[in-house]
Order: sequence, then structure tokens, then C-alpha cells
Amino acid sequence: MSAAWIPALSLGVCLLLLPGPAGSEGAAPIAITCFTRGLDIRKEKADVLCPGGCPLDEFSVYGNIVYASVSSICGAAVHRGVISNSGGPVRVYSLPGRENYSSVDANGIQSQMLSRWSASFTVTKGKSSTQEATGQAVSTANPPTGKRLKKTPEKKTGNKDCKADIAFLIDGSFNIGQRRFNLQKNFVGKVALMLGIGTEGPHVGLVQASEHPKIEFYLKNFTSAKDVLFAIKEVGFRGGNSNTGKALKHTAQKFFTVDAGVRKGIPKVVVVFIDGWPSDDIEEAGIVAREFGVNVFIVSVAKPIPEELGMVQDVTFVDKAVCRNNGFFSYHMPNWFGTTKYVKPLVQKLCTHEQMMCSKTCYNSVNIAFLIDGSSSVGDSNFRLMLEFVSNIAKTFEISDIGAKIAAVQFTYDQRTEFSFTDYSTKEDVLAVIRNIRYMSGGTATGDAISFTVRNVFGLIRESPNKNFLVIVTDGQSYDDVQGPAAAAHDAGITIFSVGVAWAPLDDLKDMASKPKESHAFFTREFTGLEPIVSDVIRGICRDFLESQQ
Repeated sequence: MSAAWIPALSLGVCLLLLPGPAGSEGAAPIAITCFTRGLDIRKEKADVLCPGGCPLDEFSVYGNIVYASVSSICGAAVHRGVISNSGGPVRVYSLPGRENYSSVDANGIQSQMLSRWSASFTVTKGKSSTQEATGQAVSTANPPTGKRLKKTPEKKTGNKDCKADIAFLIDGSFNIGQRRFNLQKNFVGKVALMLGIGTEGPHVGLVQASEHPKIEFYLKNFTSAKDVLFAIKEVGFRGGNSNTGKALKHTAQKFFTVDAGVRKGIPKVVVVFIDGWPSDDIEEAGIVAREFGVNVFIVSVAKPIPEELGMVQDVTFVDKAVCRNNGFFSYHMPNWFGTTKYVKPLVQKLCTHEQMMCSKTCYNSVNIAFLIDGSSSVGDSNFRLMLEFVSNIAKTFEISDIGAKIAAVQFTYDQRTEFSFTDYSTKEDVLAVIRNIRYMSGGTATGDAISFTVRNVFGLIRESPNKNFLVIVTDGQSYDDVQGPAAAAHDAGITIFSVGVAWAPLDDLKDMASKPKESHAFFTREFTGLEPIVSDVIRGICRDFLESQQ
């Protein structure tokens, strides 16, 4: 009997049925792919043959010694040291599900944590062949592709137009009950599928609210819709009170961490599902979430009827928990039946990163242009100190295609755009190009340089939602008027910080700086004195940004 593929219709996956009796000592090991998982083999014991040359960084492995069945068999075997990356025979033993699969770095593979899974397996070294019994030659070459091999999955980049790190906070209380809990999971699965999950698209995790919140899986655990659907299906109903506030606060503080897979410059979103009403205070949790830069959406189902309002602590709980009380962050469904039509509108909201107001901070929602004096009086060594000053400010911000943007112009009597806001979208690229700026040398025409920057740098991003800042660094007196061009920049919505060194006149610095002058104009006698001003400029940018958001 050959290996056969049987479709599992509910999850859109295939199960590999191995031929021969379980643990048959005379059977040759069955060839599998690098990415065949434990759940693809439905036997208590099976001998398999892993191919060589599998990409170690693409293995999905959860646990240590005992692995969640969603793990790659070959990845687990390499992780445990049963085989090397050259491949070889492996014996797989099926085990019951468990909780708290650990994360361990071993043999070039970093396994991941998983809070719970319904089935497990472990691996030991398999027999290299069955020839001790039969005396026949068996090839150990990589197996040919055929029906018994699963197609090697490609890592999907996902929907690049929907960049978000999303936590689904589902209701697992007695208030919703087991039946509606399952309907809720089905709805979340449909939303996850439509989002377009992938390495460069949205990442999702799941938290269950009940008596005590539980993070079921993190952002980093799964980067494909198929695996997320498996994980959602495996989540069990916990029961207890619907302590949504407690769970939301826990999610804001513990879920969105770098170790858990949160990405810099990507909006953080919590979608809170509430069946009925929360049994605790949700307002404080909403405040905490906003402080952590998390966008809270509330999906309310089956709002309390008039007779039930007396049991609700605060009837305006939705308005107080969401990121902004403007209608965008709240969503209502009458019940858990026939919810398919509500999937697409919710997905469209979650993918509109321009509306994620609570993600906007001074570090990811600003455009900062640096106007750098390249006149002869500066000198090459001091010019390098000016560039270091610029780099130290720039590296503080979350530079990305949807985050903070940096530009630089060097000026003497002439102006040269070193790079514009749209040229580079990573911090590494921006810092590299700043380091390589060549010193011009010449006269000093700061007024013309301001007008040039407003027209040719800020003029290209008129539609940007970010707040605009211009940081001018100069060491001498300008040969032209600076007050008029600076006033025009202020009128265009550009906040100016002026930083003077050595012979820069204080009157020029104040004429260029935004109000209040004393907190936007800085001076130092020596170029080495620029370093302490870095933090002053950064604090000023954040202060002005926050004031603009009031």
C-alpha cells in the first residue's frame, strides 16, 4: 500500500497516512519533506527519512524533547541532535498534548514557546535501513517527489499593504459559554484568513480573557494563516468571569514585547471581543493601552438589553476603552450567527494604518530634515562632529516606510540635497548615508538654504500625516536674511530648532527658531559641545509633537 493524501476539509490541510502496521520493524522508513509536521502522521510510532540540506532558519519547532505536533519532524530531529542537517532516518513517537512547550536554542535551531497544543511527539534515531533483516540494498539518497511527499511550503510574505501586529483578545468567560465561544473562534479565524498573514504582512497572536488572562500564542509563533487557524482551533474554553479590563491591561503590558515578536514601526492593535459586557473596570485598561501605544478596537456582540443595564458597571465602557471615541475603533455585531458579512469591514479597519492614532508617537510620526552648514569655517574634522550630532538624533527615531522619516541638506552659498524623506526607509540605511556625506566647503547663505529645504524637501511630502521638523546646524553668520525664510517655514507648519556653534550669532539663531525661542535655539562654543544638545533637541521634538496632538 502506498502513502496517500486524505483532505481534512475543515482546515484545508492534508494528512499523510503511512503504509504498513504501526512500528513495523521490517518496513523501510518513509521519505518526508523538511516541513512535514508531527500532525501529518497519524500513527503511534513511525519510521521516517528526513532529506538533507533543509534550511535551518525556516524550521518551525515548538518545545524541547517533547514537541508540539505542529512542529516540523525534521526540524525537531535536528534540534534534539538525532540527525544533522545532512538528513537521515528518524523514529517518531506520538504523545498526548500538553501545556507550556519551552523555547530552547540547540543545534542551530531556536525552538519557540507555545502555551498549549492538543498533541505532541518526540523523536529518536531511526534505523538506517532494514537490511539487517532482509540483506537488500536501500538507497539513502534524497527521495524523489511523488504523491507521498508534501509540497515544500514557501514562506509567504503576506499582505504588505496591511502592516500591523494584532492581538485578538477573545471572550472565554461563562458569559459567552462553550457554544458561542466556538462561534467566536470561527469568526476570528475568518478575520485572520482575510488579513493576509505573512512575514511582511500582518502578524497575529491570541489572548483569552476569563477569570485570569492567558496568552494562547504570540506574534512570533506563526507567520502563515494555515498555522494560525490550527492554533485558534486548539484553544480551549476556560470559563470564569469576563475580566476584560484585567486581560486588556495584561495584553498591553506583556504581549507587545520585542521577545514576543513585536516589530518596530508597525502599529500595535488589540481587537477585544466582548459578549455582553465586562465584569470589571475597562477604562483604566484602555488608558494603559494608550500609554503603551496600543490601538484598542472593541467588537461588541449582543449588547445588554434594558433589563440588564443595572448589572453593567459602566454603560459607556466601549467609548472609554477604545483608542479614540470617534466611531472608527468600535464595531458591533448583533450575535454570533451569520457573521461572515462582518469580516471584511473589520479587516479593512485593521489594515488602515493611517487611522491608528494610538500608535502615533513622537518617535514614529515625525519628518525631520537636517540643514547642515558645510562652509569653509567649519573644517573637515568639525564637519564630522556635526554629522555625528545628526546621526545621534536620527537613530533615536523609528524610521520606516510608515514611520519617522529623515532627510538632510548641506549648504554653503549653494545647497545640496544629500537625501530626501523618500530615499531611505530603514534606520541602518539612513545612518550609513549620513556617515558618507562629503564636506562641501564654501560660504554661508542660511536663508536661501531654508527656502530651498522648504521647497525641495518638505514640498515633496505635503500629504504626509507626520509632523514636520527642521534642525539647522551652523557655525557662523549668514550672508543673507534668515528671518523671512524662517517665518515662511513656520507658516508652512514646520517647527525649527536652530543649533549654533562658535561664531553663530545668537540673534540669527533666535530669528530662525520656533517659539518659544528659549527652548528651540541652542548654542555651544565648541563643536564637542554638540553632544549634550542631542537630548535637548529630541525632548523638544517630542514635546512639540505631543502638544500638536492635544
